Amino acid sequence: MSGALARITFAGEIIEWRGPAPFLFVPVPAEHVAELRYAAREASYGWGCIPVAARIGATDFATSLFPRGETYFLPVKVAVQRAEGVGLGDGVTAEIAVIRR
Repeated sequence: MSGALARITFAGEIIEWRGPAPFLFVPVPAEHVAELRYAAREASYGWGCIPVAARIGATDFATSLFPRGETYFLPVKVAVQRAEGVGLGDGVTAEIAVIRR
């Protein structure tokens, strides 16, 4: 995660949203949105999506944050759900690093 445009750690509850698969996401808390929007000026690749290197528990994965309302959603891939034993309604701590694509 070296060379990251922003690094953020946050806690949240896994929610369901009928958007792009995998349908389970962790909303980014409001206090981090301004920093993400600033980093997105260099990192976003379209539709406001922001590429990130992420970690939940001991599982590292690459994904993109999706803009939703006044925040962003971190997708929780099925592989991450299985590796960490988490699902809908569970609380998790996520670490993200905004990266350039």
